[in-house]
Formats: sequence, C-alpha cells, structure tokens
Amino acid sequence: MIRITDTVSLDPAELEERFIRASGPGGQNVNKVSSAVQLRFDVRRSPSLPEDVRARLERLAGSRLTGEGVLVITAQNHRDQARNREAALERLAALIRQACERPRPRRPTRPTFASKLKRLEAKGRRAAVKQGRGRPGGED
Repeated sequence: MIRITDTVSLDPAELEERFIRASGPGGQNVNKVSSAVQLRFDVRRSPSLPEDVRARLERLAGSRLTGEGVLVITAQNHRDQARNREAALERLAALIRQACERPRPRRPTRPTFASKLKRLEAKGRRAAVKQGRGRPGGED
C-alpha cells in the first residue's frame, strides 16, 4: 500500500504506468529510451478514496482528468525512468493530500464603519472630478 495520509492509502494495483519517450534533455538517449512516465489513476472507481476527497480531487485535477475520470500525470524531468516514476508518484500523492484537506467554511463578515466612510469619501472625490469636467459657465 502507498501511504498518502493517516487515513488514505492507495493500492499499487490501482495505478497504471506507461513509459513513453520524453522530450527535453538526454541527447541521443532521448530517441532510444522511454524514460518518461505516464501515471494513470482512476479517481471515480477507486475504492481507496472517500467520497468527499474524490470530489475535491476531481476539481483540483482540472485538465489532467479525462472524461472517464482517469487522472493522468506525466513526469519527464529526469533522464532516468526510476526518478521519473518517483516524481510522478510524489506529484499524485501531493495532489491527493491537497484534496484531503477540508476547506474552511467562509464566515460572512460586514464592512467596518471606517471602510464605509472611506468608500463614500472616495465616491465624493470622484464625483467632484467628474463635475469639474462640465462646460465653462455651466448650467444657469
């Protein structure tokens, strides 16, 4: 089991790895060796994730989530496959950890008296500037 938090662990069987050729550093090696890793994790069908974490993870994943609910993470920063695998797993774990954090509920607040006065004074100054843009002689 891959431990994410105290309450969430992933079964390695839920992850699918594909090795692809990477762009970037590597010279001739980049044309011969599939060192980049494409990690796929089915968010919607995973029994390891609680429902609330699943919903937050889908929102956080954004464009990395396919239409079928599969999260795709590509790692190609390193020249060797093992380091790219570790990087992809760490990025997945970080994303799930972030989804595990419950957002604090927003408490509605009221504007302070001073901020209301400041806003009204700014409106008055702006109105005076615009008033001064009228034609000379003004209205009779």
